[in-house]
Amino acid sequence: MKVIGAGLGRTGTASVKAALERLGFGPCYHMFEVTTRPEHGQLWLAALAGEPVDWARLFAGFNSTMDWPACSCWPELVKEYPDAKVVLTVRDPESWYASMARTLLPVWRMAADPARAGAAGYEWYGHLVTAIAQHSFAGRTDDRDHLLAAFEAHNAEVRAGVPADRLLVYTVGQGWEPLCGFLGVPVPDEPFPHLNDTASFQSVVERMLSA
Repeated sequence: MKVIGAGLGRTGTASVKAALERLGFGPCYHMFEVTTRPEHGQLWLAALAGEPVDWARLFAGFNSTMDWPACSCWPELVKEYPDAKVVLTVRDPESWYASMARTLLPVWRMAADPARAGAAGYEWYGHLVTAIAQHSFAGRTDDRDHLLAAFEAHNAEVRAGVPADRLLVYTVGQGWEPLCGFLGVPVPDEPFPHLNDTASFQSVVERMLSA
């Protein structure tokens, strides 16, 4: 593992995933990868519950992470991979909440519906997003003020918990230069990827849960 993504979802993680892969730090493990690997569901449930996890098995073939569920386990990953650098993707809190409210929160509620998930054979996914919501937000996904406070607390904990020489606090609007400088690689002669992970994520989940 070369790069650990510590930023919560809806902070440009899909774009940074694409950027890391372009820079030679891929494949990058993102929530997109979990949706195609149901066998990873139980491993992540164990990790989120604080149980021992075989990280080498879970991340076999991957060189970086972004997004949930890995960002929820950033302290364990920072310890497990002491040579890996850490990228904390951030965003204006109000903008982040507005994005969550339009996208992931409704998707999580849909996925956590036992009847819908069960009919489609994806109970594991509903269990996983429920565990993520519990781990990151104490399950209080309808409480705007709590979500905002949890988002800012998470970012503060990463800043305090990762040595400065291993950490980049980054917004996707900064483009290639800070990321490439941090990772010690040349800046590509092409635009920085800006992916619409909202539509991609919703499309994946809706296909999964369409009975």
